[in-house]
Amino acid sequence: QISKMFGTVVVGVGIAGLARIRDLMNPMPSSPSEHLKLFGFVSRRNFGNINEAKQISLEDALKNKDIHAAFISTENRSHEETIRLFLEAGKHVLVEYPMALSAKAAHELWEMAEQKGKVLHVEHIELLTEEYKQLKKEVAGKDLVKGTLHFTGHVLDENKSGFPAFSGIARLTWLIDLFGDLTVTSATREKQKDKSYSRMTVHFQTANKKPLTWIEERGPGMRREKKINFCFTSGCLENFPEAPRSSVGLFMQDQNLFAKKLLGQVSKEELAAEKWRILRCLDLAEVIQQYCEEPEKIYS
Repeated sequence: QISKMFGTVVVGVGIAGLARIRDLMNPMPSSPSEHLKLFGFVSRRNFGNINEAKQISLEDALKNKDIHAAFISTENRSHEETIRLFLEAGKHVLVEYPMALSAKAAHELWEMAEQKGKVLHVEHIELLTEEYKQLKKEVAGKDLVKGTLHFTGHVLDENKSGFPAFSGIARLTWLIDLFGDLTVTSATREKQKDKSYSRMTVHFQTANKKPLTWIEERGPGMRREKKINFCFTSGCLENFPEAPRSSVGLFMQDQNLFAKKLLGQVSKEELAAEKWRILRCLDLAEVIQQYCEEPEKIYS
């Protein structure tokens, strides 16, 4: 039995791209990742080689029959176009979240992948952290009364990363994964151009009409952190539960999941649930953006 190998290419060599190259070159022993073989990487900048990995042109990556899958780690703004190119070339795709900066594009790309029989996998390492896994255990089976998730972080270039509901979709993913489907009741955004400060506040309702608030706040010198305050009928949770360190890196866990999909080892039910969650979050991100960009309604 010759084991099936998938030639891969990494597109974009920022922090994530470099982590991808490292993990593809050092797969976990006897994990699905051993079926991935790094062929090279694509970058607009000229590197030549990174470790043993060789730089190749985008054109070669798309044409080469030995490359079966692309890992897309470019800036958010160019995800959509890059996914489209590789799907059109008949390659499987792994892309960092958010997969696109509009819901329409996301649905189109997903449909395209399905028509071509290709795996389109969106990285969600925020669901793989030990901190999150513990939080999910803690929340399971409890009745929510109300809750807030408040994220702070450094300034992002929105031209590259997109509207905060998209660039911050990891937080939205948490809320949907923890509390089920949500409806946006209102969303606003405050910006101070001169200070590069931005604060987006989103109000949701759960299926049981319970209120949830998501605040995404970014400004110069802001520490990257998440604060939670989830109140249940049994009491409030204001701090993250203690979590052990994982022995397997987040990108490696994600890479293993992608390889499992390529090998057909992920159930239809799991794939369907994941597809629903990813597209639902992108739909909501778009609704939030529309709310925030509406001109002020004036009630006389």
